[in-house]
Amino acid sequence: MPITAFLEKNARLYPDMVSLVEINPENQPDKTVSWREFNLIESARGEKYRREMTWREFDRMANRFANLLLTRGVKKGDKVALLLMNCLEWLPLYFGILKTGALAVPMNYRYAADEIQYCACLADVSVMVFGPEFTERVQAAREGMPLIRNYFFVGKNPPAFADNCEQMITYCSSTAPAVDISEEDDAAIYFSSGTTGFPKAILHAHRALTNACYTEQAHHGQTHDDVFLCIPPLYHTGAKMHWFGSLLTGSRAVLLRGVRPEWILHAVSQERATIVWLLVPWVQDILDAIERGELKLEDYRLSQWRLMHIGAQPVPPSLIRRWLTVFPHHQYDTNYGLSESAGPGCVHLGVENIAKVGAIGVPGFGWKARIVSESGEQVAVGEVGELMVHGAGVMKCYYKNPKATQEILSPDGWLATGDMARQDEDGFIYLVDRKKDVIITGGENLYPVQIEDFLRGHDLISDVAVIGLPDARLGEIAAAIIQVKQGCTLTEEEVNEFCKALPRYKRPRKIIFADVPRNPTGKIEKPKLRARYSSEHLVEAQTTR
Repeated sequence: MPITAFLEKNARLYPDMVSLVEINPENQPDKTVSWREFNLIESARGEKYRREMTWREFDRMANRFANLLLTRGVKKGDKVALLLMNCLEWLPLYFGILKTGALAVPMNYRYAADEIQYCACLADVSVMVFGPEFTERVQAAREGMPLIRNYFFVGKNPPAFADNCEQMITYCSSTAPAVDISEEDDAAIYFSSGTTGFPKAILHAHRALTNACYTEQAHHGQTHDDVFLCIPPLYHTGAKMHWFGSLLTGSRAVLLRGVRPEWILHAVSQERATIVWLLVPWVQDILDAIERGELKLEDYRLSQWRLMHIGAQPVPPSLIRRWLTVFPHHQYDTNYGLSESAGPGCVHLGVENIAKVGAIGVPGFGWKARIVSESGEQVAVGEVGELMVHGAGVMKCYYKNPKATQEILSPDGWLATGDMARQDEDGFIYLVDRKKDVIITGGENLYPVQIEDFLRGHDLISDVAVIGLPDARLGEIAAAIIQVKQGCTLTEEEVNEFCKALPRYKRPRKIIFADVPRNPTGKIEKPKLRARYSSEHLVEAQTTR
């Protein structure tokens, strides 16, 4: 069945029960306002701190948007982009797109105008839905997106080139459109990228999304009474696929717009959250705030919180041991996945395997995994090879890129993850290194080539290499090894000033002035750089603590 069937089932079974809650602490005009007052006070802009939606309202909004799209000529197989911050409207609009038989194309909210343009053209987007945070970027990209014939704005005061989505859907029917959709139909395009930094469009069918529902619920045991606190961005497969456990069981989810430790614990307490998915930096921030005495657990209602799980980046075992010291009653799980496998869950630790913290786990529900050599042969226990996965969540292909598809997807459906791993005698898988040079910092991917190309635009830089260095909080940080042109001088302050033209998350956090080694074929020898500077960086970090 298509994933939209789960929403329609919930609307029938639980019409008046809350499906989604949005909490936005940043709307607070007076920082002394207590959490209990958030849902009673509105900001100067008229936006509530807390908004909620029932399953009936969720389904009706999705139907209204689907019918609006159909009146604009959207048909089965068309592509509709979503460029929104996490908000109450995000998921209903996503499902509205799917109900037309069109493909939802979520976009990273950190994309600059040129990235928006590139991805829209790559995916053949013909309709774009965006929020007020993106007006300038979308305006700048419009000229290069000739296929887009309709723009819908989510918020107040839309720009002249866009229609007000909220106003338009009020005139549309709340009855589901009569569009025949099967689980084999195309459902969504997500974006990924390799070491080149050029995004690939990942095509998923409805069966991959429905498979994620069953996998997530099997791993974390969601029931109708659970409450899932969702903090990461919904454009990412990780956050959305974990929410699919709530979709399957018709349980409530809370979208928290903010990552401050006090906001997270307030949300868990106020909304009675039972399941929370965190990233490594947020876990560390919460523990640090507790240890400093800034947060006192007795101030919150946390007894119902049963599960904390982490994904999107390597997890230090010491951090989890520290967490379980503070929250000894919690279950814990590590989730491994990639956008090409419809998000997390193709490998997971399992709440019953806490003794194996440090491993990413075993093949997930309905999944297979193996570790192979360069020749494709399965390696022996303990040996390092590339991790391969197989399951119903594997992508159909890279959209319009058969060459790239063939490179990672075998004819019998095995997906090459690009991650080097080993397996112990009990069958648990441990990541060793990444085949690709992607830097994962705080759960976000950084692509070194993009940063290198930018830095090479500086008049005084001769060569540059960007590598990831270990960081206790973020997992990794980007470090730029810069080779200055002969006879010239350049300071760290000047480089940082130059990098202000980059989005903040792409700016190197460490600048190193040194020669950039290259091999005889002209490739940068990044393993040498990592080996040298990782140890130096660790010593420096320990010294400054």
